[in-house]
Amino acid sequence: MKTLSCWLLLWTAAFAHPEGGMPAGKALEHAVQTGNAEWKYEAVPHWGELPNDEPIGPTHGGVLVDDESGKIYVSTDAIHSILVYRNDGTLEKTIAPECRGFHAMAIRKEDGKSVIYGAQLNSNQPPLRVCKLDLNGNLLLEIPNQHTGEVPGGWKGLTAVAVAPDGTIFAAMGYGSNLIHRFDPQGKWLSSFGGKGEDEKLFNRPHGLGMDMRFDPPRLLVADREKRRLVHFDLLGNWIGVHAKDLRRPCAVAFFGDHLAVAELEARVTLLNKEGVPVAFLGDNADQAQWANFKVPKSEQRLGIFTAPHGLAFDRLGNLYVQDWNETGRITKLEKQ
Repeated sequence: MKTLSCWLLLWTAAFAHPEGGMPAGKALEHAVQTGNAEWKYEAVPHWGELPNDEPIGPTHGGVLVDDESGKIYVSTDAIHSILVYRNDGTLEKTIAPECRGFHAMAIRKEDGKSVIYGAQLNSNQPPLRVCKLDLNGNLLLEIPNQHTGEVPGGWKGLTAVAVAPDGTIFAAMGYGSNLIHRFDPQGKWLSSFGGKGEDEKLFNRPHGLGMDMRFDPPRLLVADREKRRLVHFDLLGNWIGVHAKDLRRPCAVAFFGDHLAVAELEARVTLLNKEGVPVAFLGDNADQAQWANFKVPKSEQRLGIFTAPHGLAFDRLGNLYVQDWNETGRITKLEKQ
């Protein structure tokens, strides 16, 4: 497996940077290719940019795709709150101004309708909270609420949310206690697990959560950022094991069939198979000064090359939408070839 991973790394390096390099900013009008073999993508120029070169605003959040409508939802720390795009990159509307600062999001069907769960970290009005919205941005539930009860470690540092098939809600305190809390569908606290430490069952910044439906029964997948790994738990919070390691500070995950994409803060997206083995690296950045750099200006950004992937989502065709952690805002569409 290690030989395969090394070979893939060498192979994909050839595709990460087109011949002659890439000009910065708007000079580049043609698509740029990244990836390899069946995981070949083209980065779409100017996708999601706002009219009159208006900045999107700080992108320190997540990305969702509603499979039914094909619309893409991007959360920000800006007054736009959540941007709603058509798949061609046209901004349709913005929603949920009171939910500005969703650090991560999850989407699922409930009673035949899609709903969004968000982990609101950067709020203008405390406390931090988990919110459930309809696709128009109307608030359906918030946690904590009158059902919640006392939560160990408090609400400092909420980073991620995921929802199990039975409606159990998971919330990660990746910037605080490093605990992951379980709530029932009404927001009542059920249990907590994790915490910070060197033991393999403990975390160092559980930054992202994903509901891993590739397994039966489903598992909770945790992006344990500063331990540079993905780990599995069952839906009661019991340890299963390490799924992938030696990643570049994983922030979030997205699933496509038996594969998943990992947003790595150190300037790369990695695709893994069901065994946790890398099959492709996308948008790898050779300039380490840009890795995890919030202040890379638009003039220095290169199409198809990431600086700090923070959130991402697949659509049903396998196209990938990636949000970089960036001061003025950055979203990239990678179109599957």
